[in-house]
Amino acid sequence: MRTADVARRVGYSAQQVRNLERDGVLPPATRTAAGYRIYGEVHLQSALAYRALAGGVGPIEAKKIVRAFHQLPISQALALLDAAHARLDAERTGLRQAEEAARAISSEPIEDVRASDSMSVSELAAALGVRPSTLRHWHAEALVVPDRDPVRGTRRYTPTQVRDARIVHQLRKAGYRITPLRDLMPELRRTRRSEDVDSALAARDVDITARSTALLDGATALSAVLSIHRQTASC
Repeated sequence: MRTADVARRVGYSAQQVRNLERDGVLPPATRTAAGYRIYGEVHLQSALAYRALAGGVGPIEAKKIVRAFHQLPISQALALLDAAHARLDAERTGLRQAEEAARAISSEPIEDVRASDSMSVSELAAALGVRPSTLRHWHAEALVVPDRDPVRGTRRYTPTQVRDARIVHQLRKAGYRITPLRDLMPELRRTRRSEDVDSALAARDVDITARSTALLDGATALSAVLSIHRQTASC
């Protein structure tokens, strides 16, 4: 296959294919007398593996994994792929826990609020198992905005704000970044709808599923690469 043939089948440009060879993602191509690259099935499957894995673990990690299947003992190469699957499994487990916790927290009734029910920064940080600086960061990002003690001027979290902090904590543990949470929390404070949190977690589930599928596709291509290497070694 020519460079253009591999590029067309993978969905990349010819320059991207050459870059993958330069970076060791594709093994060195053979050359014609005129210096033109000639690629084989191992190059095509390597490129397909990289494209899929990049969607699952990002381009840097994808390059590392595919290169390992060309350069390292198979046990080490497979260990890198196993680690990627393990990280996604941990994310999925955390997501399920966050779904259960967020639903329970969102449904908690808050009635008969008393000043004595409020918590200081240090008290809430200890209850959540986070640093006080984390709560201050959430405050700066408008995720959880506490009241001020009228006498001392220190931050005080009402029961409602404590619940917000617990929801933010669960969503952060599930992998949510600050920016989408910044959009979600004001809406949640206005509506108090558990559906908002469920929707955000569902979007995270879709993302994890897509990345897991990408790893599966990448593993299929890597299996083909491994088979080709074994056939070549036995010749």
